Amino acid sequence: MLINLERHEDIIEKNVERCRQKGITLPTFREMMDPRLIGDDVKKRLKNVGLWDVDPVNLYRITWHNEPKEKGGLYGGVNFIEIPRTITGTKARILALVGKWFPCGVHKVGATYACLAPALVTGNFDASSQQAVWPSTGNYCRGGAYNSALLGCDSIAILPEDMSQERFNWLKSVAGEVIATPGCESNVKEIFDKCHELDATRGSHIVIFNQFEQFENYLWHYEVTGRAILEVLENLGIKADNVRAYASSTGSGGTLAAGDHLKDVYPGIRIGAGEALQCPTLLRNGFGAHRIEGIGDKHVPWIHNVKNTDMVLSIDDQDCMDIYRLFNEPAGKDYLSSIGVKDEDIGNLELFGISGIGNLLSAIKMAKFYEMDEDDVVFTILTDSSSMYTSRLAELTQQQGPFNAMEAAKVHAASLLHQGIDNALELGYYDRLRIHNLKYYTWVEQQGKTYEELNRQWYDRNYWKELPKLTGRIDELIDEFNARIAK
Repeated sequence: MLINLERHEDIIEKNVERCRQKGITLPTFREMMDPRLIGDDVKKRLKNVGLWDVDPVNLYRITWHNEPKEKGGLYGGVNFIEIPRTITGTKARILALVGKWFPCGVHKVGATYACLAPALVTGNFDASSQQAVWPSTGNYCRGGAYNSALLGCDSIAILPEDMSQERFNWLKSVAGEVIATPGCESNVKEIFDKCHELDATRGSHIVIFNQFEQFENYLWHYEVTGRAILEVLENLGIKADNVRAYASSTGSGGTLAAGDHLKDVYPGIRIGAGEALQCPTLLRNGFGAHRIEGIGDKHVPWIHNVKNTDMVLSIDDQDCMDIYRLFNEPAGKDYLSSIGVKDEDIGNLELFGISGIGNLLSAIKMAKFYEMDEDDVVFTILTDSSSMYTSRLAELTQQQGPFNAMEAAKVHAASLLHQGIDNALELGYYDRLRIHNLKYYTWVEQQGKTYEELNRQWYDRNYWKELPKLTGRIDELIDEFNARIAK
């Protein structure tokens, strides 16, 4: 089975007792998709809790429907924005889900919860004696450490040493242990190596939740993120023929799963996988270091359904850093105001983290590549916000000099309005197969996966369709677990 739901009753009972003592219950997938199903007792508790508070009731804020406020928020419509054409330079409409309004400001709390909750309710993780290990290039270990703290579990956060200082400062306040591995965003193998080292030295005392291979990550985005996007499209009355594309960085492969759900509903939609031009693994089987924090590289994630991917979009990290300055420096905001960008849209610019800017550029490339018209829609994701990267502004000023109106005009013109279709590849059958085959070197040679399952991912038409069928069973197990807590 792609997700391990084998039950261990003795450990389940330990986890039930721990949650009972701490007053913890667990949300189901159906509640994360539709928080109107959440009980009034939970909503009453949420009214006194901040979005970043380490309070287990915040598990019920793992949804795209959170009221956008720092404390006491309940639920409303899906959090999304439409980026104005003055910024994008495209005819098409570009819409984006907003990750800022999740607990701790990043949607990865969803993927990590989806990995942790099934392990808790089946007894494949013992919250009383084992450490939860969260290997990451940044946000995943943040979400994992946070959810571990909410559930009273000890955690180990692993991330590259070159990630932003804001991440490390926050993690030290939440995670039980923080391990910095060599390198930057694209040094994923070093993270895997550290996991193997921990497994060898700590063994049964830890459980490693590897986002790049755990299908719970895929499932959460397929169900929760995918349905949130469908809800937006339906509420806006977008015609099926105008739902043209979905763009997301490769990352762990999880967020791309929302595109798989969209393609089930809109078979004509194109799914674009973004990566850094400085590390063009999908585009050119390439490698290198880059600065688009949060997307990982140098391998193809085990849970990336490559056969469903239609485009590769390689984004220059310098464009991302320049736009980050445009969106956050006073001179940048003043310039955008001077060319007619509305105050509300300028206020929304703080919703973009660096990887969110990369996703925006991928969406722009897709809109231009397919020559989309005014009624066409491209959807993308803002995984986090600017708050985890503000130290980069001082670094960029030191490296590149002050950011003034002239620089703002240059960035707007070059990095946004004149973003081209270079380094964008439309994938044919054998292009996809080439990318899929890259999984062999990471996952079969290094990480213990089998050649047979690698081939199943490509040739078995039911392989990826089996995953959504597990959602109902996981919810049944969570309901049963919660009922035992209440006894």
